[in-house]
Amino acid sequence: MPAITEPIPTFDRRPTFRQSFAALAVFNYRLYLGALILGSTGGWMARVAIDWLVLELTGDVALVGIAVALQFAPTLLLGVWAGVLSDRVPRHTVLLVTQSVATVSNGILALLVLTGHVAVWQVLMIAGITGVAGAIEGPSRSAFVSEMVGTHRLRGAISLNATTFHLGGLLGPAISGVLIAAVGSGWSIAVNAATTAIAVLAISLMRTHELVPVPRQPAARGQIREAVRYAWRKPAIRWTLALLIPVAVFGMNLPVLLASAADETYGTGATGYGLYNSLCAGGAFLGAILSSRRRSLRLWDVVGFTVLYGAVTMLAGWDGWYPVFVSALVGIGVTRLLFAMSAEALVQLSTNPAIRGRVVSFYIMVLMGGQAAGGVVMGWIAENLGGQLAFLIAGAVPLLCALVLGASLAHRQELRLRVDLRRPRRLLTVVRRTPLVE
Repeated sequence: MPAITEPIPTFDRRPTFRQSFAALAVFNYRLYLGALILGSTGGWMARVAIDWLVLELTGDVALVGIAVALQFAPTLLLGVWAGVLSDRVPRHTVLLVTQSVATVSNGILALLVLTGHVAVWQVLMIAGITGVAGAIEGPSRSAFVSEMVGTHRLRGAISLNATTFHLGGLLGPAISGVLIAAVGSGWSIAVNAATTAIAVLAISLMRTHELVPVPRQPAARGQIREAVRYAWRKPAIRWTLALLIPVAVFGMNLPVLLASAADETYGTGATGYGLYNSLCAGGAFLGAILSSRRRSLRLWDVVGFTVLYGAVTMLAGWDGWYPVFVSALVGIGVTRLLFAMSAEALVQLSTNPAIRGRVVSFYIMVLMGGQAAGGVVMGWIAENLGGQLAFLIAGAVPLLCALVLGASLAHRQELRLRVDLRRPRRLLTVVRRTPLVE
């Protein structure tokens, strides 16, 4: 079906201030964004609380990695199916059901913790349930943004989503660290149950008749194969997904790394753990603002931000000097957000709306599945080899993969690096060895 594989152009110029915030003119998106900032704050609070709760109950950093894995592993099993579901079933309905499941699950866990009857198996089981809900919700949540704002406002909406999400990430860990130290983990999880309930209400109040119509795909054979062929034929999607694998597995398990740093390397406890998460989230908030003002959206951006992300992550585990460590955490937040924003926006804006749910499911499957595997791997490394070496490995693997891919792309396109000392703004540029003939 030609319409499904028709490419969509990406942006190649700096968006204006008005374009960056155009999505806020849409009523449904304003509801969504308001629910997102509450849900993000509550979600970060619960994430910090659950990771620390597992550590308190067991004293085992590796089990913290398993808790992280259980939240992401269902994506490996359900991710592609969830993408097909997203292209067939109204995404508004999918979000409503999955958020309701999250509300009930978080409410039960909060009750168990507050009444003193919680056991580690219960924490892990509920982490798995919310992981399943998140796996089903992921493709629909990402693709639903374009239904609310349309393709021409999508890049600005993605930047606003990231800014709002990481603003919640800035507040959530700090609040959670205070609550954990003062009254324990239960109240942080209870707040998350309340914020997901608000999200259910916000989704229910949306004006569904104002959503951008998207053709629903009928049940048919070969829809997953069609999406695989589509993604493989587009280098912007293919290589972005390839680079996402090492980043997700090794570089995106900060809960494990930060728990190890707070518990073993620096001995700062729950308060330090909350502070470290806040520093990363603060950097990510800055990164989201920088990302919204970028002129270009190219595969080279994804490669470059991966190199920076790997280098800064390695710096965090360099020599154990505390000022360098906390400074590097801010840099991790900035570069991680710039990478994630470039990768997600490039995949979404390079995909036709009729097949977007399935292609986005590949992105989420790699992201979450990689984090699931990485939670176990990095948990074992942190537990047995130490937190500093874990940070070094978490940065080195993505860095090396990005350098190899960048060298390969440069060789195929016959590119070279040009240094121009007379123009600081264009100090380093990538140019072709042989100019193209028009």
